[in-house]
Amino acid sequence: MLVRVRSNVGVWRVEELNDNNATVSDVLEGIARTRPHVVYEQPLSSDPACKSPLDATKTLTEQGLGHGSMIHCRVDPASCATVTTAAAVANENGADVNMQDNAAAGGDSSSNNGAMVPNKMRRVIDKDGAIKLVPCSDAEREQKGFRKGMLPLRDMKMQWTLNDFMAMDAQFQFKIQRQEEKVCQQVSLDMASVTDFQSYLQRFQFQRKRIGFLYGKFVPYNEETKDENNEKEKKDDKEEEKSKLNRKVLVEAIYEPPQDVDQDSAEGFVLLDDPDEDTVDQIAGMLGWTKVGWIFGHEPREPGYVLSAAEVIMAAEFQLEAANGVEETPFCTVKVTMNDKDKSVSVEAFQVSQQCMAMVAEEALQVHPEDPKLCQVNETFTAIQEGKESKTVENNFFLTVVPIVQHQSELQMIAEFPRANRELDDRSPSHDEMKRHLQKSGRSGWTFIDRLADFNLLIYLAKFLDVNADYPKICASIVDRTVPLDDGYKLIIKSMAGLEGSY
Repeated sequence: MLVRVRSNVGVWRVEELNDNNATVSDVLEGIARTRPHVVYEQPLSSDPACKSPLDATKTLTEQGLGHGSMIHCRVDPASCATVTTAAAVANENGADVNMQDNAAAGGDSSSNNGAMVPNKMRRVIDKDGAIKLVPCSDAEREQKGFRKGMLPLRDMKMQWTLNDFMAMDAQFQFKIQRQEEKVCQQVSLDMASVTDFQSYLQRFQFQRKRIGFLYGKFVPYNEETKDENNEKEKKDDKEEEKSKLNRKVLVEAIYEPPQDVDQDSAEGFVLLDDPDEDTVDQIAGMLGWTKVGWIFGHEPREPGYVLSAAEVIMAAEFQLEAANGVEETPFCTVKVTMNDKDKSVSVEAFQVSQQCMAMVAEEALQVHPEDPKLCQVNETFTAIQEGKESKTVENNFFLTVVPIVQHQSELQMIAEFPRANRELDDRSPSHDEMKRHLQKSGRSGWTFIDRLADFNLLIYLAKFLDVNADYPKICASIVDRTVPLDDGYKLIIKSMAGLEGSY
């Protein structure tokens, strides 16, 4: 049994239906075999106006339909072309598909029904004035798209106003501006942690890139201005409200996740799956810390080359994660490198602008294939710089410099235990290293809890102790030294380290 379905985009043939029990569902399944995403605006009906829908509970024969009958419907044109056969396209256009066309479409030249063509369709006006659908290539479709990689406007919705169009277009335009006001006013570093990080990079003359995550606190930053009498100036309500947004970052420790050096990648490294990620965050939380930034080391560069496009994009991704969206965050980027001339080590801190965060969130920025000092703008988007459209943006436009100071950890944390996940280092976390580390307690004024207060040692110990049961008590003694550590924990830890006086 054959029925024809006349829609607002053409006539479709549905064949091989059972003469006795074929239903509306069978017709819809027949259409779906070549057009699986059709959206019906009016149901299958017996009349051209679609005022008399067919009964889905009855067979076609019961409703007076037989071989060659015509059924009517209205559909969304944009949903009618996904994957179809060459023969079906010919039926829609009222023409035959010859063997040569079929073979050219990638099908079997011995059959008109096997050739598959992509479901990209366009309307054309034939020489007799009839409108018909014909296949079109991706390139042809993209040329008529609203923007590169997008559907044409008519495929999104049928009617557009000027305001609709302008609002739509504005979503894909970015007027590049520097962000003068930074959210993070200052980064205070625990220099013992940073020194250890840069010392490892110096082993390779900074030719191996490496990153670490900064853990610590976001604290209010209150810049004190003094008058001639060395007294604080009064601020009005607006200034006080603004000062609440200003934050300072206290970096207490660095954790280096598993990573591989990859000189062929734009970043210069590849982050690996980290089985300890949740544990590290959990321990940091018990110490009153959170992830406040990231640090990376890179090879010496020419003057003016601050961050690469890959580093800018990664910094924006980290800020987006910290802020849970395109919001203000003090999350910072710290970079360590070596001066190529005098071989001195420099440490600098930055933030990327909220505009950069927004562009990265929309995937509007890409790594430039030739110049790492530039971010390339995705073809779907438009960057307006100094009143002109630009295909690239200089990385420095997205950066704000953050001053760096030093501080002594309020928890009296030390940073002497070997770091995990390092290759070609002369020390690695082990029980022997734990013994050397802890046996210094009782010397030079160190107590046992003082030596235990090392972030990377706590991460190593978590492999042998229960983080949920044991660490709340251990961390409580580290945070508040007036809270004594239970002797049982001392005995267990000393025993693992092989110290005298333990089992």
